[in-house]
Amino acid sequence: MATSPVIPSNNGFVVPTEEDWRARKVALVTGITGQDGSYLTELLLEKGYVVHGIIRRSSSFNTGRIEHLYADPHSKPKMILHYGDLTDSTNLVNIISQVQPSEVYNLGAQSHVKVSFDMSEYTANVDGVGTLRLLDAIRTCGLTHKVRFYQASTSELYGKVVETPQKETTPFYPRSPYGVAKLYGYWITVNYREAYNMFSCNGILFNHESPRRGQTFVTRKITRAVANISLGKQECIYLGNLNAKRDWGHARDYVEGMWLMLQQDEPQDFVLATGETHPVREFVGKAFKIVGVDIAWEGEEENEVGKDKATGVVRVRVDPKYYRPAEVELLWGDPTKARKLLGWKQKVSFDELIKEMVLADIEMVRANDHHS
Repeated sequence: MATSPVIPSNNGFVVPTEEDWRARKVALVTGITGQDGSYLTELLLEKGYVVHGIIRRSSSFNTGRIEHLYADPHSKPKMILHYGDLTDSTNLVNIISQVQPSEVYNLGAQSHVKVSFDMSEYTANVDGVGTLRLLDAIRTCGLTHKVRFYQASTSELYGKVVETPQKETTPFYPRSPYGVAKLYGYWITVNYREAYNMFSCNGILFNHESPRRGQTFVTRKITRAVANISLGKQECIYLGNLNAKRDWGHARDYVEGMWLMLQQDEPQDFVLATGETHPVREFVGKAFKIVGVDIAWEGEEENEVGKDKATGVVRVRVDPKYYRPAEVELLWGDPTKARKLLGWKQKVSFDELIKEMVLADIEMVRANDHHS
C-alpha cells in the first residue's frame, strides 16, 4: 500500500540560493527617519535596492529627513514605509515575512545618552531587547541563512576606556543605560552569528554627525547656536563638559561602511572612526570661526566662558545640568581593520564637517525666517 511522504515534495519549486536571494537587493531599515537611516537609504537607492523602512506612528510628521526620497506615487516605489516598533515582536515578524529582505540594518534606537538616564527601562527595551526581537523575527520567518544583518553598535560601549585608541578587541566598560543596552545588542548579535550561523555584524561606530543630526546632540546644538548668534537671534550657548574628547566623522561616510560590512564573505565586527580625537571646546571654536568670530576662553570648569575676542561678549557658558551622571571623557577609535579589510576610509575632514553643518544651519534659520 502506497503512503504519502511525511514531507511533501516541492512540486518542482526551486529554493533560491543565497546568491539569488541577495541579488534581489531588498533592504529593511529600522530607524529610517533618523540621520543614519536617511543617508543609508540614499546610498542603497543609488545602488539599485528597494528599501523598506520601519517608522513609528506619530500624530505629527516625522519623515522630514527622507521626504526628498519619495517617488511619484503613480510609479513603482523604491522606498516603502511600514508602521512598526522594536518593542512589538509580532509586528516585526509580520513586516519581515511581508518584505522578505536580503539585508536588515538595525539603526532604530533611543540613541540619546543623557535621555537614557531618565528613560533607562525604555532604552533597554528598544536598544537591547529590540535587537533580540528583530533577530528572532528573522529566525521565525525562516530567513536565518538568507538575511544579512547589521547592528548599529556604538563607541559608547567603551565608556570608561581601558586602552587608547579603542579597537575591536578593546574591552567594553559602558557608562550609561544607553551604553549598557547597546552592549546587550552587541553580544546578542555575536551570539546569533555563533549559535545559528547567521550573517550578523556589529558596526562599532564612533561619533558621526551631519546637518541632519538631531538638534539635542551637542554638535548640532553648537552649529545651530552659532547660526543663530551670527544672525543676531541668540546671544549665548550653554554647554556641559567642554573637555570631553570625541572622534567625529560624517554620517554619509559611515553608512557606506555599514553597507560594506554586509558585502563581505564572512560576518565580522568593525570599528568605524577617523582615528582623530577633538575636545568639544575645539568644535565650538572652529564653528564660531566659520562666521568670523574668534573665541577666547577664560575661567575653569563650570566657571569657564568663551568670549568674542573682538567685542568681549560672552558667547559660551557652562551649565552643570548638561553634565552626565557618569562622564565619558575620551573616545578615540582605531579604524585599521575597516581600512584593511573593507577598504573603508572617511572622506570628510573634521573642519569640512563643521563648515558643512554651520552653513546648513545658517541656511535653515534664514529659510525659517522667510516662511514665518
